[in-house]
Order: sequence, then structure tokens, then C-alpha cells
Amino acid sequence: MSPKTISITEAVSNYLLSVTVTEPPFLRELREETSKLPGANMQIAPEQGQFMRLLAEILGAKRCIEVGVYTGYSSISVALALPADGLLVACDINSETSSIAQRYWERAGVLSKVRLELRPAVETLAHLIHSNQSDSFDFAFIDADKEAYDSYYELCLKLLRKGGLIAIDNTLWSGRVADPNATDTSTLAIRALNAKVAADGRVSSSLVPIGDGLLIARKK
Repeated sequence: MSPKTISITEAVSNYLLSVTVTEPPFLRELREETSKLPGANMQIAPEQGQFMRLLAEILGAKRCIEVGVYTGYSSISVALALPADGLLVACDINSETSSIAQRYWERAGVLSKVRLELRPAVETLAHLIHSNQSDSFDFAFIDADKEAYDSYYELCLKLLRKGGLIAIDNTLWSGRVADPNATDTSTLAIRALNAKVAADGRVSSSLVPIGDGLLIARKK
């Protein structure tokens, strides 16, 4: 036993990847292709993708939301857990990186499950609410512009059914959330959301130290 989470050294990380992460070849190839892009650090870790797929499986998820697609690693991870008639509403504004995601959705055999919305996510989420789709989604993953995290959280919470999960990425923010000298707008926004969710009586939550921190909230 340990009173706190162990440090993930390079050796522990390599062990984790080699022993517990089962990564299909197309996801490994997607990671390798993404690693050559200028914003490669925006891609989630493979162990996080596998963890999110497990969450979707546990939920028996059929309807999911993703805010921030990038090149598609997280959306594939979740979509693989959905039934043939499942739906993942994928929100992004970057057509160039989304085109990479679309190519790999097809390779992964999940293209028919994913509906890409290329416009500001707030617009897409608000449209879903106005289309009487509140309380109908099982899972939402938020990984986009940090200053808008609170808006995404509120909109996704309306769309989630009772017992559904919201997973919010980068909530440890490379440790900057714990640095009192870090006062940039992104850090302040993440800090504020972490505190808000912890005190939010509408959900039960846990901040899991996987990847760059994954805040998970279950709608009561």
C-alpha cells in the first residue's frame, strides 16, 4: 500500500505500456503520425485512451460527446466501445487535423459511429440542447480551449443522463495548477473548474492522475 500515488518514471511508464495497454496497430500508427505535428503534445496518452474506453464499456455507452477531436485518438478509443448503432458527436474547429481523424476513424471501422461537427463546440452543444437532447448522452470528453472549460462542462452536464460521466482532460496541467506563481488564463480556468466540480452537488467526482490529469464527474 501507499499513502499517495507513485511517481511515474520512464521505466514505470514503459512497463505500463508494455504490460497493461493493448493498443491496436492503427492507434499506434496514429500516435506516430501525430508525434510529427507541431501540436503533438495535445494527443492523449495511450493508457488514458484505454481507460476512457473502459469507462464507456462500463457505462454501456451508446451516445457520447467529444469536445476537441485533434487527430482522433480519443474519439477512436471511445467509439470502439460503442455498439454498431452508437453515436459520438465530435466537436472541433480545425478541418486539417480533423481530416487525419476521419482517415483513422475509417481505418478503425468506427466512421459510421462518429458525427463530426466543424464549428465552435458551444454552438453544437447548445443546438443539441435546443433539439431536446438533454439528459440523453452517456459520456462526454472535454479536451479543448481551457478558458471555455466551464461552459463546456455546464452544457455537457445538461446533455448527460443521470449516471452519465464527464471526463475533462489536462486538469493537472503539467503541475501548474499547484504552482501559486502560475497565473495565466488557462491555468486559472482549470483551477477554477477543479474547485467548482469538487464542490458541485450535482455530481460526484474524482481527479485521476492519468496522463495530464483526468477529472471525472458523474451526474447524480
